[in-house]
Amino acid sequence: MTFETPATRRVLVARPRGYCAGVDRAVQAVEKALELYGAPVYVRKQIVHNTHVVRTLEKRGAIFVEETEEVPEGAIVVFSAHGVSPAVHREAAERGLRTIDATCPLVTKVHNEARRFASQDYDILLIGHEGHEEVEGTAGEAPDHIRLVDGLGAVDTVEVKDPDRLVWLSQTTLSVDETTETVTRLKERFPNLIDPPSDDICYATQNRQVAVKEIAAEAQLVIVVGSQNSSNSKRLVEVALDHGADASHLVDDASFIRDEWLDGVTTVGVTSGASVPEDLVDGVLAHLAERGFADVEEVESVQESVRFALPHELRKDLRAGV
Repeated sequence: MTFETPATRRVLVARPRGYCAGVDRAVQAVEKALELYGAPVYVRKQIVHNTHVVRTLEKRGAIFVEETEEVPEGAIVVFSAHGVSPAVHREAAERGLRTIDATCPLVTKVHNEARRFASQDYDILLIGHEGHEEVEGTAGEAPDHIRLVDGLGAVDTVEVKDPDRLVWLSQTTLSVDETTETVTRLKERFPNLIDPPSDDICYATQNRQVAVKEIAAEAQLVIVVGSQNSSNSKRLVEVALDHGADASHLVDDASFIRDEWLDGVTTVGVTSGASVPEDLVDGVLAHLAERGFADVEEVESVQESVRFALPHELRKDLRAGV
């Protein structure tokens, strides 16, 4: 395809982007487990929602399964960053599995809140997407108390036992703006609905949405690098469209970019979801440079310094020199 070359073609790259602390911890957990114990190491579900990360770990000896019953008795299994329910922990114990819990600490915080409010006999309105692994894990902490609110459409139909003992929690990877709107609508229906002690949407999800808003205001096209099953990546596409971009697309890597997207475009925004390795963004930038978008500017909206320690099961064996 032949492009008309405008005076200036530029790329605005959002910062922060890519790996958050929870994803980095989870991926490192699988890598360290392979180093310490050797292959195979089993992983329940995708360790993070990114196809490239999963394929890379598979090449190193990780075996991804859907359920613990697929893991041979006595083997090592890593629980994904999205968290699991108490029932999954029990199943693993019954099968004598050696577990490494790579649940993101911010997801663990939501689990703890669910248990605490359930113990006080609150109904919990869990804002999130039905079927998402994180939602299933959180709901499993207090199944008799949790009512799922999947989007604005569910606000008018959700049923509760006592509207005066009601709290909301949320999946950590949602759109900040949409969650705020959902909570506002819920409070109109349930005036005594109380807030969690702190925001459940994780710092990285919020920061990446703030960053994409900034570049979307100046870009006709925003490319979000991330997999289709990544909730936080899909939210970045929505946020870009809501804040000025004429078009936005989610791509696993540069090979998914279509040349016609670039017709008449002078400014492209680029960002990536919280489970995306930086080399995939580099590939997108190289692809765009080959098509005349060689002027690259990084737009930093906030600095991140959060780090999480490895799961305690690994730290213990690392200290022991296993």
